[in-house]
Amino acid sequence: MRTEPKLTRLDRVFARLDREPERPAHIDVPKMSRHRVVLIAATAAFYGAIVWAVVITSWLVRLDWQVMFFRPYQQWSEIHWFVDYYVVLGQRGPTAVMVAAWLGWRSWRQHTLRPLLALGVSLLLLNITVGAAKYGMGRLGPHYATVIGSNEMWRGGDIFPSGHTANAVVTWGILAYMASTPRARRWLSAVSAVTSLGVGMATVYLGTHWLSDVLLGWVAGLLILLALPWFEPLIARAEARIFDRRDRWRSRRSGTASAPVSAPPVVVTPLPADRDDVAARSPRAPAYLAPGPHTARSERTPVTPAGSRRPPHPERLPRGSTSSAHP
Repeated sequence: MRTEPKLTRLDRVFARLDREPERPAHIDVPKMSRHRVVLIAATAAFYGAIVWAVVITSWLVRLDWQVMFFRPYQQWSEIHWFVDYYVVLGQRGPTAVMVAAWLGWRSWRQHTLRPLLALGVSLLLLNITVGAAKYGMGRLGPHYATVIGSNEMWRGGDIFPSGHTANAVVTWGILAYMASTPRARRWLSAVSAVTSLGVGMATVYLGTHWLSDVLLGWVAGLLILLALPWFEPLIARAEARIFDRRDRWRSRRSGTASAPVSAPPVVVTPLPADRDDVAARSPRAPAYLAPGPHTARSERTPVTPAGSRRPPHPERLPRGSTSSAHP
């Protein structure tokens, strides 16, 4: 009785790393539903409320100053080393490289560029929206504050909203956005939420951001993730165009390699000669095509354009022939 070998967990992991023979027929692409539109509107309203609360120097600004005077990095100094490393999960370079490596493997395995293109679109939106807000509002950080109790707005800073927090929400949230099953999407959403929450709290602990900066960073990153389905048609068109150019390049390359190289025709131009000389000259002997009697070099008659230089010898016979004079 033949039994199938039982696969271990390591075998299943390596099986998942293999490339699929062809692109999956149905890839789950999130749609811009009415529920998502309502979430975008509510998140945008919350974004505006936070900005307004900071502009009018409300209770949120007073809370910022209370947390800053509390100095968490001095209250819990024993975890300072861990927070220094943990906050790297919100930096653009390391997180983009790690997430791009994972999504690149997904692209290779499923024969699609959508994961990498979605990451590129989300990071581009993050640079445009968060960067414009940072330099537009110009808020100073806690270490550079000038007036106690003020909102420190429009003074040349660039910390409102928190870039670390928004980057953590987008880069780790894109993994949940690209998940292939609802269960994986739920788990990855929870992991990305906890990671981005920890990154935001780490910046507050280190004193590099106000608490309101972190709140606005969370909201800014969530807005980008919620708005990604609007860019799915653009991503699909870009993917189709890239694959079309790849196929045309491959066909052009294979056609060039297989086509025979034909030499240009050679035009033979006869040398100019006098008519009398051509008529008097005997035609040239044909090329050697079949085996025949071989003549020694001493028996060959040197020929020049003017004729033979050797005097005629009627009694000399070529090799291989017999003389009729001999008995």
